[in-house]
Amino acid sequence: MKYRHISIDIETRSSIDIAKAGLYRYAQSYDFEILLFAYKYDEEDVCIVDLKNGEKLPLQIINDLKDPSVIKHAYNAAFEWYCLNRAGYQTPIEQWRCTMIHGMYCGYPAGLEAAGKAIGLEEDKQKLSIGKSLIRYFCVPIKTVSNKGGRIWNEPKHDMKRWELFKEYCKQDVVTEYSILQRLKLFEMPEREEHLWQMDILMNAYGVRADKELVEGALWIDNTCSGKLEAEAKEITGLENPNSTSQLTGWLEKKLGQPVENLQKSTVAEFLKTKMPEDVERVLQIRQQLGKTSIKKYAAIKASMCKDGRIRGISQFYGANRTGRWAGRLVQMQNLPRTYMKNIDFVRKLVKQKNYSGLKLLYGNVPDTLSQLIRTAFIPSEGNKFVVADFSAIEARVIAWLAGEKWVNEVFATHGKIYEAAASQMFHVPVEKIVKCNPEYELRAKGKVATLALGYQGGVNSLISMGAMEMGLSEEELPDIVNRWRSANKQIVGLWYAVENAVITTMQTGKQSATHGLFMALEGDILYGQTFLTIKLPSGRKLYYPKPFLQENRFGKPSLHYYSSQQGRKWEVTETYGGKLVENIVQAIARDCLAEILLKLEKKGLKVVFHVHDEVIVDAPKNITLEELCDIMSEPIWFTPGLILKGAGFEGMYYRKD
Repeated sequence: MKYRHISIDIETRSSIDIAKAGLYRYAQSYDFEILLFAYKYDEEDVCIVDLKNGEKLPLQIINDLKDPSVIKHAYNAAFEWYCLNRAGYQTPIEQWRCTMIHGMYCGYPAGLEAAGKAIGLEEDKQKLSIGKSLIRYFCVPIKTVSNKGGRIWNEPKHDMKRWELFKEYCKQDVVTEYSILQRLKLFEMPEREEHLWQMDILMNAYGVRADKELVEGALWIDNTCSGKLEAEAKEITGLENPNSTSQLTGWLEKKLGQPVENLQKSTVAEFLKTKMPEDVERVLQIRQQLGKTSIKKYAAIKASMCKDGRIRGISQFYGANRTGRWAGRLVQMQNLPRTYMKNIDFVRKLVKQKNYSGLKLLYGNVPDTLSQLIRTAFIPSEGNKFVVADFSAIEARVIAWLAGEKWVNEVFATHGKIYEAAASQMFHVPVEKIVKCNPEYELRAKGKVATLALGYQGGVNSLISMGAMEMGLSEEELPDIVNRWRSANKQIVGLWYAVENAVITTMQTGKQSATHGLFMALEGDILYGQTFLTIKLPSGRKLYYPKPFLQENRFGKPSLHYYSSQQGRKWEVTETYGGKLVENIVQAIARDCLAEILLKLEKKGLKVVFHVHDEVIVDAPKNITLEELCDIMSEPIWFTPGLILKGAGFEGMYYRKD
């Protein structure tokens, strides 16, 4: 089939704040509408349709929106696809391609402005600033209606000069998207990834049901609790605003007779470990409870809940664009607090009843109790249940499989007690002796922290970051743990250096290198001057490192440097090394294993409503069992022959951490 291509950008408005509520609730608002529709066919000029002023989409466009021979492109195409369908224009997701996702696949940042700058497009900051102000003027409701004659919106007639500028801005976005697309063409996304993106969009559009009664009860109790805690803090301190960091710091310094550097979460926790006056201890406990930011997730759930009680758009495909893992949005499912309490059903009932007194009497720390219940705010569809399973210790399994660390693979093929087995290898004690009733059981903690912290070339600092000191280990014994773990895992250690050497060789020679089933190459184009170091994974997917170069590191050796914008930082040079590259590779392979499970579940007609890290949450009919899901997750995967995977999980009427 011969394909034609069309690049699209739309401008819309809605009284719902998209930043807080997300795309799906935004587009479901009663007053949502599409104002402008800009488009460009292949090499043709950009055209714009002024829908707000009564112009209609040409019949050709309406037909092409559902024509499979016309591929639709947009930057963050999920927005255009969903908004157009909400506005009554039929256009299947299978016919769409997302330039933003394509850019993220190639290691570029998300966001049209950031991606364009990283790729090397000319930037007109003044035009960008004007564009943002135009969006605020035409697309955001007027807050102070009295200043605008009582109107809610600024319409084109209120400032036709601005409206014409807005139309030019919309057209320019199409030009920018198209320019980015042309630069990415030589670096194709695999069809499998395109399909996974489409699956992700459909999953987000379907959404997950929220327990409205629980959310409202939690917010009511939190408000009541916060008021009581603030009143108590005022009574103890005599301060006008004990929430004020400066006021509370001054009070604490007077009470303790010493300077207080800050009141950050970690600092308050350290203070509470020491002996101090009773009133100071209580005030710090209140500070800790009021600072329980995870409770704000209830407000995020309420803000993003659609009329049918479902939350949509909580997953971002390729959100971690170094590895391709999914990221959380709106409620941030990737960092929900764990649930340690028992009798969850009873506690949920108290919250739904808005029984603050009962909750306080039974559990004391109300904010912490509410925090632990956040996961349970997600519930299955009417008549269904959740079937939840995750890969057990998948990163430890993948790195051992990739490196060929036989003893680790044998552990996962048999009893699966990797922490005990690691301690056995490190301290030469039989595994069967490292059980709770024996003195050697203390070695398990060393095996556990070493397994979790040292797989990616970490040392003493990695052990400390992973909580070695909290496990009762002393700093003096940590270097010995590092040495013992590395001696017991020589193949994994060898993997770090093999990957690093292959990358350095490719960078120095320009030729492809290979190790452990991975293929390193330099890729680029002459026309636009883009260059990448790529690492081809067993699945066929590639990891991209933009603008790579070698530079001497602090050890006097050449190391790989490339450009990235990690964790929202600016586009800047990042240095890496063998262990970090292996971490990228292992997490990427683990991600590909999860993706394969999602594809298998789709074929079986099972509805995944969200997934977190290596865990899938299926909104399933009552006849689907946990055993069936775990069996699917334990099946061999075509691109990782010999990798032993195991699924474990639970069934229930709400989400939790098993």
